Amino acid sequence: MRQLRDALAALLDQRTPFGRLALTQVVLTAGDTLLTVSLASSLFFKVSPDEARGKVILYLLLTMAPFAVVAPLLGPIIDRSRGARRATVVVSSACRAAICLVLAGDLGSLLLFPEAFAMLVLSKVYLVTKGSLVPLVVGASERPGGNELASANARLGLLSSLASLVASIPAIGVLELLGGAWVLRLDMVVFLVGTVVALRLPVGRRARRSWGDAPAAAPAPAAEPAVAARPQEAWDEETPRGALGPRVNTHPEVLLALSAMSVLRGLVGFVTFLLAFSLDRMKSAKGWYGFMLGASVAGALVGVMLVPRARKVLTEPQMITLSIWSVALAGALTALVGGIVIQAFLAFVIGLASAASKPAFDALVQRYVPTAAQGRAFARFETRLQLIWVLGALLPVVVSLPLGSGDVVISAVAAVTGLSYLTSRSALRHRWVTP
Repeated sequence: MRQLRDALAALLDQRTPFGRLALTQVVLTAGDTLLTVSLASSLFFKVSPDEARGKVILYLLLTMAPFAVVAPLLGPIIDRSRGARRATVVVSSACRAAICLVLAGDLGSLLLFPEAFAMLVLSKVYLVTKGSLVPLVVGASERPGGNELASANARLGLLSSLASLVASIPAIGVLELLGGAWVLRLDMVVFLVGTVVALRLPVGRRARRSWGDAPAAAPAPAAEPAVAARPQEAWDEETPRGALGPRVNTHPEVLLALSAMSVLRGLVGFVTFLLAFSLDRMKSAKGWYGFMLGASVAGALVGVMLVPRARKVLTEPQMITLSIWSVALAGALTALVGGIVIQAFLAFVIGLASAASKPAFDALVQRYVPTAAQGRAFARFETRLQLIWVLGALLPVVVSLPLGSGDVVISAVAAVTGLSYLTSRSALRHRWVTP
């Protein structure tokens, strides 16, 4: 509960740049929730079981497509202009408000699909921009390092979850009473508020320290050889240009964390659709799937609430490692016990692990990628994470897997990833200490 109080206190303190970003996050997340409720009522609630598989595949591809637009175009734009980050959030929110008004009249026409696609693109625009804003708003009052970045990311994640839960109540009420069109009209008002709130975000600033310097030290987390403390420039000099991609991706801590985080994100997509199709084949009551989703959301809430406390005793890589191995153990236990009820436990653990590791990964990117390149970095990283989520979700859609087999797959993939992550970081530490 302390983490919840701290997050709410940060939200209510509108004198600070972080409080303004938190308010923007809450409002825009509420807007996304209203959009999801409206589109779901139009696209999926009336789909027959025979059409479900094809509709799901189309939906998964639709969620991936916006990143193909955002990644190559948005990153360079927000990196090259001083005020581009704030302007991007303002413009994207204003455009979403306008599209909501148009979309409300097109729910029954084919224009629904290009308009919904535009909304998804603009939503991803904010997601990418927000990642590069966090070190700026934290660094406006204190030097971003240690557990500040991970804690800030976790608070935003917790506030997003709460905003989504709260916004879903009036969204469903308006949907039942007035229909999806009025949900979109309400959403237009929400995005207009988000536009006004976003105008109060700070203009981007340059980092206060050189990125050739070692990052700020954490407040005495568990000690380990500081692989990540090596300057970015040192890794660039030792790495052939293009071998590991663009320069902003060459730091080994970021690369390894991205690989581990990608697997966790893929397992989230995998378990979501594994449960949906397995329960459908078992002719289970629809309430079971709602129970599983509720367990996953509860795990995510617990995960983001644990991050600030965990960061006091663990480094970000250790948090990612613990998340991966917890999924491996939970998958093995679920496969061993069997049954429907225990699947909720696995959904809870995967939700917790994914939510707890994402702020840690974001903090690594925000610390080790130069500020002037963070827009491009987050655009590419979020594209990869979304792609892996889609691939993980597609597997149980195209291949009929029993729950027990799916649990074994989850445990095996997480265990291999955890072992690979540990050995790779151990090799990097050896490279650092060996002359």
